Amino acid sequence: MLRIVAALALLLLPLAAAAADYPGPRTGDWVAPNFKFHTGEVISALKLHYTTVGDPAGTPVVVLHGSGGSAASMLTPAFAGQLFGPGQPLDATKYYIIIPDALGHGASAKPSDGLKTKFPQYDYADMVDAQTGCCPKDSASIMYG
Repeated sequence: MLRIVAALALLLLPLAAAAADYPGPRTGDWVAPNFKFHTGEVISALKLHYTTVGDPAGTPVVVLHGSGGSAASMLTPAFAGQLFGPGQPLDATKYYIIIPDALGHGASAKPSDGLKTKFPQYDYADMVDAQTGCCPKDSASIMYG
């Protein structure tokens, strides 16, 4: 069921972007090498999926969201439509907006990807560390969330 919802969210992603007045979103993956969890366990390559809005030459802004979920939840008229358009607080013509999927959610690494019970136990701190890792704090001008 979760895969069906995720698939629908990905299919509707372009529609959400088309309804708002900001550049269309692009997606990608970032791999955190030797990611260390709070338990001390290490995964040699932890995949985090992300969505970006705007020009990569713009000032980077990382948008973190809730305790879990995918970037698609942020690309709604109520959020992106109010923040990413021209003249709005996170104007995508000035900022490069990076919205990572949380660890265990969306297209980011999760136990069901294959490791199942061998996937390290993770908590909220691990989720935040993984998300902020895709854009190091010293290179992001703003972290929002």
